[in-house]
Amino acid sequence: MVRIDVAYCGGLRCEAAHGPSGQKLVTDAPVDNQGKGESFSPTDLVATALGTCILTIMGIVAERDKIDLAGIRVSVEKEMSAEPPRRIAKLTTRIVMPGGLTEQQKAKLEKAAYTCPVHQTLHGNVEMPIEFAYS
Repeated sequence: MVRIDVAYCGGLRCEAAHGPSGQKLVTDAPVDNQGKGESFSPTDLVATALGTCILTIMGIVAERDKIDLAGIRVSVEKEMSAEPPRRIAKLTTRIVMPGGLTEQQKAKLEKAAYTCPVHQTLHGNVEMPIEFAYS
């Protein structure tokens, strides 16, 4: 289990701390939702998680099978729903693959992309209980 602690900083900005490493990141509400858009929004982090997870899992396969992934890149385009409730409606992912891959290597890497934990999680089967603690 990994714990992420988040503090509200005011002005629709939050600071999140990664428990195991202590690394911190800041989020900001997007301009189209009353924010300043000066950092990743929470939903931007979902798109970021998808792209980085895909490349991480592909990297694991590439290292195991000694496939050179130099130059591989991913871009994720996030589209928000036009109708309430506000939510991510679509995440379009484009992976720019390096040249020189065999058909077998391409198949392994493509399969890996679809098996990344974030991609598997976004199917909606995640329990998300919320507990309120009042002092």
